[in-house]
Amino acid sequence: MCQHQSPCPSADSADRESARLVAHHPEQGWSLLCNGVVLFEDTGELLPDGRAIAPQRPRGARLTTA
Repeated sequence: MCQHQSPCPSADSADRESARLVAHHPEQGWSLLCNGVVLFEDTGELLPDGRAIAPQRPRGARLTTA
């Protein structure tokens, strides 16, 4: 999927979040990475094969409401 030199990490690798950003929609709360991973502002992820990764908030993190 990635055409960069050096290639971005795959969606299955532990450092998948370090792939290049190809679309960013902060008003909707998500971003698309070069490896096909969709990152959500709550730290959840959707992988290209449809698997969902639950949000990984640090302990003690507070949710803000608007």
